[in-house]
Amino acid sequence: MIYKTFHDARLSALGMGAMRLPVIDGDDSRIDVSAAEAMVDYAMAHGVNYYDTAWGYHGGHSETVLGKALGKYPRDSFYLATKFPGYDLANMPKVKEIFEEQLKKCGVDHFDFYLCHNVCEMNIDAYLDPKYGVVPYLMEQKKAGRIRHLGFSAHGAVPVMERFLDAWGEHMEFCQIQLNYVDWTFQDAKAKVALLNSRNIPVWVMEPLRGGKLASLPQAGAEKLRALRPDESVPAWAFRFLQAVPGVTMILSGMSSAEQLKANIRTFETDAPLSEAERSALLAVADGLLSGRLPCTACRYCVSHCPRGLDIPMLLELYNEHRFTGGGFIAPMALMAVPEDKHPTACVGCRSCEKVCPQQIKISEAMADFAAKLNG
Repeated sequence: MIYKTFHDARLSALGMGAMRLPVIDGDDSRIDVSAAEAMVDYAMAHGVNYYDTAWGYHGGHSETVLGKALGKYPRDSFYLATKFPGYDLANMPKVKEIFEEQLKKCGVDHFDFYLCHNVCEMNIDAYLDPKYGVVPYLMEQKKAGRIRHLGFSAHGAVPVMERFLDAWGEHMEFCQIQLNYVDWTFQDAKAKVALLNSRNIPVWVMEPLRGGKLASLPQAGAEKLRALRPDESVPAWAFRFLQAVPGVTMILSGMSSAEQLKANIRTFETDAPLSEAERSALLAVADGLLSGRLPCTACRYCVSHCPRGLDIPMLLELYNEHRFTGGGFIAPMALMAVPEDKHPTACVGCRSCEKVCPQQIKISEAMADFAAKLNG
């Protein structure tokens, strides 16, 4: 196992995420406890010492199951991370109540790593609002020794991350972002990494395989990579890409089977970052995966011609994300910060925007399809 130094900790470069534990009959809220415990046992035996969970994972059961699985081991043999569930605004006044309950659920007296969960457009104002005092409370817990290292995760765009860092950056020791070779450009992870590097904040990685989408590739893409590294698996390419990204300290993988866990541990036995030529080839494969996205360049000519005043480039960006992911929470979450009369459902199909679109995008059709996907 590769290890990375973080302050006085020696962290396994691969962390076990507990968002996609094995479940019973496909029910996300019913964790297969024996299978999950066996995975933790294997991970511990093979050098993984970082475990990440959260309040809402698996219908609220992830913290309890992971805490029980780790409870048989000495407390100083693993690092446990969880998060304050700021993705739900109803939780903002409950930071003390939730934190105390998390300690009980996990069966510990402190968290090694604790994060403000999912800083984004929808909740940034609440995270900064002094009436909730979320970050100040967590800073008090750190001072009391019940949090060893404080950080945040972010699905928001760079301006949102900048607002959070301008307010609390001096107290943030790490930041967890969605980072993989597709999102390097698709979600502008490149700019997020640059921002964190500029502030000397170590990068924690979530979704290295994009929820499993990068665990396999179309035949042409897979053969292109195999020609460069015949013995490297497709999932391993995603991890090798991350090993070359400046500032990356922790790579989390939400593994749902023992086979996935064993394969990833084998990958992390070596540090073998991509060469520049290999990296270029992989990013070309990513471009192929994204070939169906609408080619909006955010020139904004359309906006001045929309009678409803829609931010069309922003909506098309979310539409591309929603289509590529096959649904998911990112687009609906981002739209929570947008007035309802500016949602794709507000498009009247007048096509005025299309008359000035340099890319000749059929915007009205995209808005109708987006609305249908969100409602369906």
